[in-house]
Amino acid sequence: MALTVLFGSFTILLLIGTPVAFCLGIASMATIIYMGLPPMVVFQQMNSGMSAFALIAIPFFIFAGDLMVRGGIATKIISLAGSLVGHVRGGLGQVNIATATLFGGISGSAVAEAAAVGGIMIPQMKARGYGADYAVNVTSMAALIALLIPPSHNMILYSLSAGGTISIADLFTAGIIPGMLLAGSLMVTAYIVARHRGYPTEPFPGFAMVLRLGFIAIPGLLLIAVIFGGVRSGVFTASESSCIAVLYALLIAAFVYRQLDWDGFVHATLGAVRTTAMVLLIIGTASAFSWLMAYHKVPSMLIEGMNAISDNPIIILLMLNVIMLVLGTFMDMGPTIIIATPIFLPIVKAYGIDPVHFGVIMILNLGIGLNTPPVGAVQFVCCAVGKISVGQAMKSIWPFYGAGVATLLLVTYIPALSLWLPSVFK
Repeated sequence: MALTVLFGSFTILLLIGTPVAFCLGIASMATIIYMGLPPMVVFQQMNSGMSAFALIAIPFFIFAGDLMVRGGIATKIISLAGSLVGHVRGGLGQVNIATATLFGGISGSAVAEAAAVGGIMIPQMKARGYGADYAVNVTSMAALIALLIPPSHNMILYSLSAGGTISIADLFTAGIIPGMLLAGSLMVTAYIVARHRGYPTEPFPGFAMVLRLGFIAIPGLLLIAVIFGGVRSGVFTASESSCIAVLYALLIAAFVYRQLDWDGFVHATLGAVRTTAMVLLIIGTASAFSWLMAYHKVPSMLIEGMNAISDNPIIILLMLNVIMLVLGTFMDMGPTIIIATPIFLPIVKAYGIDPVHFGVIMILNLGIGLNTPPVGAVQFVCCAVGKISVGQAMKSIWPFYGAGVATLLLVTYIPALSLWLPSVFK
């Protein structure tokens, strides 16, 4: 009965439009009261969930990304990407995806990438004759690349939700090849759709201009090397690298590109504080919710249920993927990771599936959910920038969904795509 109270109250609150953090917190409190336990238990679990030292990496990475956006790095990356792939069919669509790949290594956030790159690229694409739906769909799906390549905030959340037993450096490394694979599949899809619609290409500016734009973008792109190289080599931890990233971003934005003024710094700081507050509240309430599920042995019950259906790891992974795709349609990514990881991780371990491999599967799967109504944060951002409804975007997004799902299946059933690169650095 306690589980009925927990999931029932959560579902009802979610359906009436209550913010996810409050759904989790109220459902946890209602269940604790029903069980006759002191309400203080909820707050203890919330405090425990928010007190992990590694969480400090998330607000600092958010802050670094915002500083780089306001410091002009986004426009320089777009210029470089345009010179590299703009001459391919559907030129600005290809530029959009290439920019997302480069910028993802700086922002680490799909929503931030959608807002930063989409704010520049979507109006340009519409002005040059591209359909608004095409511009929005390319941008929203390309933004998911940031979830897979370092410094992905959600990789850090996954590690913490697993009890801190999974190396963040391994997760960062494991996501690189899947991220490149997703970028490649989206580029092929963008090319096919652009060719079908007769979209134009951009003129090739020449190798001299490519080199010039590359040289200008180098200071910003070096942030990727600082973050990944430092964490992977063991020079500093993910938390320490986030602080270094902020200092580096501040120096580059203020003294190299000289586009960050005091107002921009204040807005970046306030934005990082607001985002951090929202993330920590969700983490805290989701921790209480997860504790209650563990208390009532939900993971064990789920393992028994899946065993009754099949003991084949291929079928188990397929079922988990379907469950996560469904969860992604009505829950945001952060709380889903925190809630689902303690439930699903014992299952994948029981079937001999590597936790790092499963982490990449989960991040990509739930990333697709960010483009799936009714709770598709990335989709909403891009539609707002493109000034079209979600319904209009959904009518033509299916080829891009197909590319994302095809990539998910490859990553799911070819573990080497995730595990080979981390093994090289062992």
